[in-house]
Amino acid sequence: MLQLQTIREKKEEIIKALQKRNLDGTLLIENVLQLDEKRRSTQTQLDRALAEANSLSKEIGMLFKNGKQQEANVLKEKTGTLKEESKKLGEELNNTAEELQSLLYQIPNIPHPSVPSGNTEEDNVEIFKEGDIPILAGDALPHWELAKKYDIIDFELGVKITGAGFPVYKGKGARLQRALIAYFLDKNTEAGYTEIQVPHLVNEASGYGTGQLPDKEGQMYHVGVDDLYLIPTGEVPVTNIFRNEIVNEKDFPIRYTAYTPCFRREAGSYGAHVRGLNRLHQFDKVEIVRVEHPEKSYEALDGMVDHIKNILRELKLPYRVLRLCGGDLGFTAALTFDFEVFSTAQDRWLEISSVSNFETYQANRLKLRYKDENGKSKLAHTLNGSSLALPRVLAGILENYQTPEGIQIPEVLIPYTNFNIID
Repeated sequence: MLQLQTIREKKEEIIKALQKRNLDGTLLIENVLQLDEKRRSTQTQLDRALAEANSLSKEIGMLFKNGKQQEANVLKEKTGTLKEESKKLGEELNNTAEELQSLLYQIPNIPHPSVPSGNTEEDNVEIFKEGDIPILAGDALPHWELAKKYDIIDFELGVKITGAGFPVYKGKGARLQRALIAYFLDKNTEAGYTEIQVPHLVNEASGYGTGQLPDKEGQMYHVGVDDLYLIPTGEVPVTNIFRNEIVNEKDFPIRYTAYTPCFRREAGSYGAHVRGLNRLHQFDKVEIVRVEHPEKSYEALDGMVDHIKNILRELKLPYRVLRLCGGDLGFTAALTFDFEVFSTAQDRWLEISSVSNFETYQANRLKLRYKDENGKSKLAHTLNGSSLALPRVLAGILENYQTPEGIQIPEVLIPYTNFNIID
């Protein structure tokens, strides 16, 4: 969430920056400023009425003490009027503050200056590519056919149990899935991230804290009776550890990693692009989250990108990195890099990770601050990334490592799987 002071001071800059998201924020920003002015004016009136009532109460006490009951009663009537006025002003102030907060939630983050202009994913800019695309035999299969052939993932059984988008992993497929989770966590902890286990359901405040609410409310599974949400990503519970917290400057960098299942209602349209593991309602992911000093956050972002590059190098998967354009940028992000692995059998790129810097946007919602060397409280920067999302990594391994003899296991994973081929 943008800070009100920033909106007041940089109104035109913000409106111009939002245009990179293909959003005309003029009316929204104007309404915010008008409500902010109304809120401040109402607060001033309320403070004045309360101060006058307090002053009169003291005066009434003195009048009664001095036997001037008639004069005291006159002032009592006036304090009654002031109390009624204060009550109305308090209600008006609360209503205005709620309306203002609702409008602030509607303003996305300001894109970093390096974010390219563009409307859709077609306008994202490739900034890095690495790895050799394997040459497969003419009878190479997409992963959903391989899963059936080797009986390692059962999509139809998932439909029986729950519905489309909830696969059942079996045998060596389940073991490969578990191996990937352990490998990702080990790589992250080796890089200095502290592993934690977090709840898979969160309350409404957590959803608002990281920006999934109200922006993505329709994409989240809601448990109505308890008013809880199944997490769409581990970013939500991990980052909310710091909601309403003040950290010390010396604690930076703060780095956490967590494995969680993720739940998302939207699964896209039908067709080959969303078949099999390409898009699911439930999937596994290992997340990395950082809380950083504002002066160090973009250096940290570069470090996260390099970290994920190293993992993909070890897996020997061909991949590329994209800088997302304004039109494809997430609501809360200032800058995002997407990683995509090339699926040779499908002959297309599959997104496997997003790494983002949110600057102070989430921290302002979370009220996440740090104390600098002078003891002054300031907003921290938050970052997160997938390291990595499993479904499309698994799809890439199955498709790119297939041979006439079976599916080879990447060398780095063999100590985790204890087998080197799915046959």
